[in-house]
Amino acid sequence: MTSTWIVVADACRARFFSADKPAGPLQEIKTLSNPEARLHEGDLVSDRSGRDSGRDGASHGFGNANSAKAETANRFASEVCAHLENGRHRNTFDKLYVMGSPAFLGMLRKHQSTALRNLISKEIAKDLTTRSPQRIRAQLPEYL
Repeated sequence: MTSTWIVVADACRARFFSADKPAGPLQEIKTLSNPEARLHEGDLVSDRSGRDSGRDGASHGFGNANSAKAETANRFASEVCAHLENGRHRNTFDKLYVMGSPAFLGMLRKHQSTALRNLISKEIAKDLTTRSPQRIRAQLPEYL
């Protein structure tokens, strides 16, 4: 039996819900967490970035193009999309709604296959990961 899936995600947590009826309530089916996202940048890296001195005695630091927090969030976005791909391959859902913080939605888009993207009915740029299923359902169309 196919249903509608709703994923509500940010860099720390992803909650997966299903709705078997177009106007029905949401049932939470899975939660993924990324505890590293709650850590400070300094806790994620083992060393400070390097420094370089010029001929004139001035020095500057070598920065990372991507921070450790961004890399952690990007890996988590990949994990969330892998779970969605698994559901798509098993035909567990035929329609998908994606809700999340705007920055995390962008990360999710980078990891979505074309087939998965075609199943997305709507994206909602709101971070509702800590809200009740009823509050999340209120943000969705009346008939999914």
